[in-house]
Amino acid sequence: MNTSPLTPAEADAADALIRLALAEDLGTTGDRTSLATIPETTLARAAFVARSVGVVAGLPVAERVCRAVSAELTFTLTVADGTATERGTVLATVEGPLRAVLAAERTALNFLQRLSGVASLTRKYVDAASGFRTQLLDTRKTTPGWRLLEKYAVRAGGGTNHRVGLYDGILIKDNHIAGLGGDVRKSVEAARAYSGNAGLLVEVEVDTLDQLEHALAVEADIVLLDNMTLDELRAAVARRDAVAPATLLEASGGVNLTTIRDIAATGVDRISVGALTHSAPALDIGLDYLEQVPLAERHGLARV
Repeated sequence: MNTSPLTPAEADAADALIRLALAEDLGTTGDRTSLATIPETTLARAAFVARSVGVVAGLPVAERVCRAVSAELTFTLTVADGTATERGTVLATVEGPLRAVLAAERTALNFLQRLSGVASLTRKYVDAASGFRTQLLDTRKTTPGWRLLEKYAVRAGGGTNHRVGLYDGILIKDNHIAGLGGDVRKSVEAARAYSGNAGLLVEVEVDTLDQLEHALAVEADIVLLDNMTLDELRAAVARRDAVAPATLLEASGGVNLTTIRDIAATGVDRISVGALTHSAPALDIGLDYLEQVPLAERHGLARV
């Protein structure tokens, strides 16, 4: 097996999802079709192959699927996550008992296709905004239970992770501000007092230039500019540069592959895009049978 680039937390999340996925696919009986048709001693080699252009992500997860199905499966990478694929690109091979290969196939592909879809869409956004200093970020609009893996896939596609959850960052949204009577300044001051010993940056969402003035007056670390027009974004950048140059500006809302370049050109520091994770189509990837593996070869003896 190969060394995984997943963080320990991502690996734990992957393993938990793999257990659920295999349980729902194999049930308590296993793969009845393979049990009925494939001799127990049959060994084979198969390849995970990209069937469309994109960016691969999730190979370490696919490897963990194979390991979970059978310790006798050998998974070998031929490319790394983050690699741009063409139709026909071989991503990895798996070798071992054919029953185990077939039992792992769909679950491994489900992870690969989903995560590669996120990475592929992310790369499209990164490329669309290239040439500007803007950083592309994801959001918390993720598939329940899949957040760490989907954010991993965003990184594989060239994006940057926003906060992981409500527990590791402060982002004061419109409903927080409404709960304080609409007082942006008060919300930032309260958050800063709370986070003083936690080392957390304070980000606040505004949807008007008047609200921006209040956020800049207390030098919020980051201001999220929600659904602003291009003219408003340019005005926000100019005002920030004049009065609070250390504050980062993040654009959000109305961002798509058609608009992102113009948004990046306004000079904002960050653009967050929920579509990276909530609307990414799966990348077409398949598992292609290559050959039956002679038992002598499997045991490292001379090829038969």
